[in-house]
Amino acid sequence: MAGAEDVPESEAELRRRLEEAESTLRAIREGEVDALVVRGAEQDEVFALGGQDSYRAFMEAMEIGAAALDGQGKLIYANAALCMLFGRSAKDLQKDGFFGALGESAGFTVRQLLQDAAQSRSSTQIALPCVGGYRHVEVGVAPLALGFGQGHALTFTDVTERIEAAAAHESDRIGRAIMASSNEAVLVCNQEGRITHANTGVRNFFNGSAVGRLFDEAFTLGFALSSGLMAGGDLIGVALAGSAVRGVEATLTTVGRTRDVLLSAAPLRQSGDTIFGCIVTIADVTERRATEKRQALLMDELTHRVKNTLTLVMAIAHRTIAASKDMGEFRTAFGRRLEALAATHSLLASDVWNGLTLEELIAVELAPFVTVGSERVKLTGVDVRVVPDAAVALGLIFHELVTNAVKYGALSGENGRIAISAAQQDDRIEIVWREHGGPPVMQPEKMGFGQTLISRGLGQHGEQATKVEFHPEGLVCRMYIAATQTAAA
Repeated sequence: MAGAEDVPESEAELRRRLEEAESTLRAIREGEVDALVVRGAEQDEVFALGGQDSYRAFMEAMEIGAAALDGQGKLIYANAALCMLFGRSAKDLQKDGFFGALGESAGFTVRQLLQDAAQSRSSTQIALPCVGGYRHVEVGVAPLALGFGQGHALTFTDVTERIEAAAAHESDRIGRAIMASSNEAVLVCNQEGRITHANTGVRNFFNGSAVGRLFDEAFTLGFALSSGLMAGGDLIGVALAGSAVRGVEATLTTVGRTRDVLLSAAPLRQSGDTIFGCIVTIADVTERRATEKRQALLMDELTHRVKNTLTLVMAIAHRTIAASKDMGEFRTAFGRRLEALAATHSLLASDVWNGLTLEELIAVELAPFVTVGSERVKLTGVDVRVVPDAAVALGLIFHELVTNAVKYGALSGENGRIAISAAQQDDRIEIVWREHGGPPVMQPEKMGFGQTLISRGLGQHGEQATKVEFHPEGLVCRMYIAATQTAAA
């Protein structure tokens, strides 16, 4: 109990203080209190029944943090375990305020807990700010009878390790679930480079169980740019040293089969910066690499064909303008020849440049004038498929033959007929275009560009020179291509 005040007290105040003293003595006699709190000028003192030393010895021996608050929430007592948890002395906690040391969020939670524990014990978990970060603490609050009223006893149990262990277990469970659901091969190696975990995807690269084997022993890898100086174990070593590597290209040989793979490796860390292993993923990119190679070849082929086509267009333009009387005639002839060239290219593109049959080439050129399969057109053996370069040349030749037939030959009247046949002769294919039933045919006085293209169009693709015969009953054109210029139908 505090000493008497220096100023005179009124009789009523003296009576009140006397009643409090009598009440305290009665409570001590009847065993209603275990200790007394006496406020001092600098700090409060707790006196236990049976001796102060025994009470403090018990509180200080506790491994969990313990504190006592008076009815106004002022800190009366804090044991050594609690001071260690806060990283502050009891004197500092009393001076700066207990709730201030808890922090805003935790302080609000504990205040609510004090309100809920007015009649019975209550507890909750808080994140307690302390030296080096936060600790997970379970706070228990219970009513405490003090010498001059009611207060609260608080216990602070550090459950950080339990929380982190539960989080680690959950993280491990999630990690295993992710490994199991991954389409790629995922495995974990320890600090020795030995495989400790592997998902089902690893079976695509290793026959049997890879767990327990050294990574280098389980997987035979080759790195194109390493000149034999790098192995799979070096990849593991880099990850165990703390660096992540991603998308390393390599070849993997398993049971006599070599596949293209992409490797990634990253360190696995425990709390802090301690590395206890690494995680490795293996992705099979064999099909992707094959596709990329095909695409590269197609791009090279496309570039080659574009250059050749532009050169061909320039040649057609030059020849056409030289044979035209005026710009109008040139515009018409040149435009139609470009249309014929474009039609052939469109057919080739639709079949991924795998070649075209003679029937397809003939049909696209005759389409504007007569239907293939009608009585005016007879086709024999034209299911021969030719390679793209020969198809482009034949497409232009068929265009000129059709144009000539429409202007001067079998398609210029209603009774004309065309017969087109193809037949193999030893190592060559003979293609014959034969017209009849049209106007009488006469040998032209000079050779125009159309006739030049017909006779020279096959160029190096022809097994022998194209022959154009002007018989009175109808034009006959014989074309020859090498058997090597044909493709599988």
